[in-house]
Amino acid sequence: MATKPELFGTDGIRGVAGQYPLDPATVLKIGTALGTVLGNSSRPVRVVLGKDTRESNEWLSRALSSGLAGSGAQVVDAGIITTPGVAFLTRRHELSAGVMVSASHNPYQDNGIKVFSPSGTKLMEAQELEVESLMKILPDLPGPAENGAAAAPGWVEGYVEHLASLVPPGRSVSRFRLVVDCANGAASRVAPMLLGRLGIAAKILNAEPDGRNINLHCGSLHPKAMAEATRAAGADLGVAFDGDADRAIFATRAGRLADGDHVFYALAPYLARQGMLKGGAVVGTLMTNLALELALANHGIGLKRTAVGDKYVLEEMLRSGISLGGEPSGHIIFSDLSLAGDGMITLLEVLGLIAGAGKSFDELLHGYQPFPQLIRNVRVREKPPLESIPSVARAIAECSQEMGKQGRVVVRYSGTETLARVMVEGAHAAAVEKHTAGIAGAIKAAIGADL
Repeated sequence: MATKPELFGTDGIRGVAGQYPLDPATVLKIGTALGTVLGNSSRPVRVVLGKDTRESNEWLSRALSSGLAGSGAQVVDAGIITTPGVAFLTRRHELSAGVMVSASHNPYQDNGIKVFSPSGTKLMEAQELEVESLMKILPDLPGPAENGAAAAPGWVEGYVEHLASLVPPGRSVSRFRLVVDCANGAASRVAPMLLGRLGIAAKILNAEPDGRNINLHCGSLHPKAMAEATRAAGADLGVAFDGDADRAIFATRAGRLADGDHVFYALAPYLARQGMLKGGAVVGTLMTNLALELALANHGIGLKRTAVGDKYVLEEMLRSGISLGGEPSGHIIFSDLSLAGDGMITLLEVLGLIAGAGKSFDELLHGYQPFPQLIRNVRVREKPPLESIPSVARAIAECSQEMGKQGRVVVRYSGTETLARVMVEGAHAAAVEKHTAGIAGAIKAAIGADL
């Protein structure tokens, strides 16, 4: 048996819809194998299925449902819902698993399958390996039959009610005016429901999905239009979600963009003062900006770094007893509220921060300036230990010595491509550019691949 899953990555199975492993026959096998593995327990298998707004979701969901039902599982279809919404429903209704059909922030041609455990976390790696092993011995199956999934009346509304209940009693957020970019994705259904439930006036952008416009020049990867609309409207806050709304990028009234690091800068000290920052630290990744780490240290707040991926962030949060973690992408986890990154929860927490602190988001971000950061990829012909190459080790050492505590360098190989990745950040842009070029040049000279 393989030691690492081949199909499951850090965020489920991902690919181009219609191509392996997201062709109908393979998806049918995924559903069959997943239902069989879940059936190894003594309790009846019940699975909730959700999806975003991609045009491929209908046939993908049908193939998954058919495979799951064929293995004896009962499937409940929640329809269009956010990924963290599926995680919530799985936990709330004590289901065997939750399955979300989404490729998150990717374009409509892509799709993916994310599986959640009964606790609302990503499926354990051991179970992913079981699913993949079973798929290899399953015979070719007939084409997907009818969906066979039961409807989930009121389940999405129940998720929205849960979100609304997270606003503390006596802390009204109805006075705020927002600009909300739904990325023509799952937030198009959930966000208007939540804002209406809370009585928040909002200008809604990109909430007319047509199957192909999800994330298209909008959402968390393209937040500039949202930021400009926020500035033009004089709104209290702007927010842009991605296709499945597990990410949230913000804009201040002045139109300043704020990513996950900005949220940590404003929110972590506030939570610490309230005695609500468990572990006295936050969990970030290798991409978390050094300027944030130094700023948090001034408040006595630590930063733990993990590999890139919310899966690794959550693992460290649970291991260290830390309640706040996430990534610059806007994927933030509040483990006391949800074990899945939820853009809607992040929005509510930022609104609660503004209301509780009595300051605008602009004021709360005053003084934070991320360090310049450059990333350069170098295609390589082999992957020897980088520290074993004298010229590369020397370039890295020179960078570290010159920048000291005001800079950071991360040089690593890609896990999926024949690339070396060079990331340098520091207080001075010229030094960052010089050392990025120097390290990348040393790698290219030693082991670079001819294109």
